[in-house]
Amino acid sequence: MPGPQTRHPRREADESGVLTLAAAPIGRAEDASARLVTELAEATLIAAEDTRRVRWLAASLNVELKARVVSYYDAVETRRTPGLLEDLKAGQDILLITDAGTPAISDPGYRLVSAAAAAGLRVTALPGPSAVTTALAVSGLPTDRFCFEGFPPRGKGQRASRFAELAAEARTQVYFEAGRRVAVTLAELAASHGGDRRAVVCRELTKTHEEIVRGTLAELAEWAAAAGGGSGAVRGEITLVVAGTDRRSRRLARAAGVTPGDADRSGLGGPPDARGGRGHRRSPGGLGADGGLGAGADHGADHGADHGAPAPPAG
Repeated sequence: MPGPQTRHPRREADESGVLTLAAAPIGRAEDASARLVTELAEATLIAAEDTRRVRWLAASLNVELKARVVSYYDAVETRRTPGLLEDLKAGQDILLITDAGTPAISDPGYRLVSAAAAAGLRVTALPGPSAVTTALAVSGLPTDRFCFEGFPPRGKGQRASRFAELAAEARTQVYFEAGRRVAVTLAELAASHGGDRRAVVCRELTKTHEEIVRGTLAELAEWAAAAGGGSGAVRGEITLVVAGTDRRSRRLARAAGVTPGDADRSGLGGPPDARGGRGHRRSPGGLGADGGLGAGADHGADHGADHGAPAPPAG
């Protein structure tokens, strides 16, 4: 009679470990799935973007961690990957978890996933929250086709080039941005895409102080510039959703020999509902902004227990 199955069934000859990417709540611990609770409790090795954050999450879920927890944030990702790959090859299962959302999506994880896949090792996922799809869903902008651009480049020339390239993009665009830079980014997007382009700023998604601000890029740039007493610093974690060009704008732009962004600026077109108004939505109850999983000014800021200065928000 066959014995009980292991948690990660494998072929008998395959003794390698399994890499599991675990999506973590982006705001409230109670959004964690039952499966995440189980995986945290049973894990023997956890690679965490922030070791303190995963311990906080476990405590909030009444989970006693038995695992060895190692830090895996962007500044050490390259250095830590070979050792973790050897652990997998030796039969050690690894649970990879980042501060909030899905690993490898503008968060650490890509290098380990790529290395494990190249070595023929099993990679699976524990699906769950993502700020990308959450922001897209609540934006009210078209969701049938979209592109995720992550954090815009830091260099001025690179930013200008990227935004100019995306101005003609028909798909809805989703960006991450640091609160202290969002006013500048919105102004630059208004310049490249046209001030009348519809957009949505999602701040502190799923947290107590969640705010959804809708309007045109010009209106949102003005709103952000006035934030923080005129400092332009918007508190909390920010996801931007920007409408793509519509068919009418592209057709008129082609006829006029200009780019869709230029068409928006010259009044040739733009979405018929370009002025979506401005508003916000606050979610009831739950953890405060300072106690939530994703608290902080940057999506990509790292605060691991065994490292010092935060790394730049590159993933």
